[in-house]
Amino acid sequence: MNADATPDDALVVTRSVRVPRRELEVSFSASGGPGGQHANRSNTRVELRFDIAASSAFGPGQRARVIERLGSEIRIVADDERSQLRNRSLAERRLVDKLQAALHVEPPRRPTKPTKASKRRRVEGKQRRSEVKRARARPTRDD
Repeated sequence: MNADATPDDALVVTRSVRVPRRELEVSFSASGGPGGQHANRSNTRVELRFDIAASSAFGPGQRARVIERLGSEIRIVADDERSQLRNRSLAERRLVDKLQAALHVEPPRRPTKPTKASKRRRVEGKQRRSEVKRARARPTRDD
């Protein structure tokens, strides 16, 4: 069993989101490229499709967020390995990673106020800079 699988045969995305494997459409094909006869004759390339809009794994808010970020269907292709099984788990891992990233909500930024010391340092820096620039000026008749 895959590390991301649960006893009910679902991919664990977050604590509240589990994608049933029956909702994944998996197809296999020859991967092509270098590798000789094995690559040309073995169907090790995995194409995984997941219809987000029809999935039972998400709540309405989660579904809307994922569809907004990824579209209504995700297509993932894995042909990195020579094994169909390893490519399949790689494709499932990539799906989980994409869904986790799409579900992630950044916490709102709370603006902070500058401290008294930082305000004082800023003003002192400005005064020093002003003094440097004033020292560059031509001397007046009084100097």
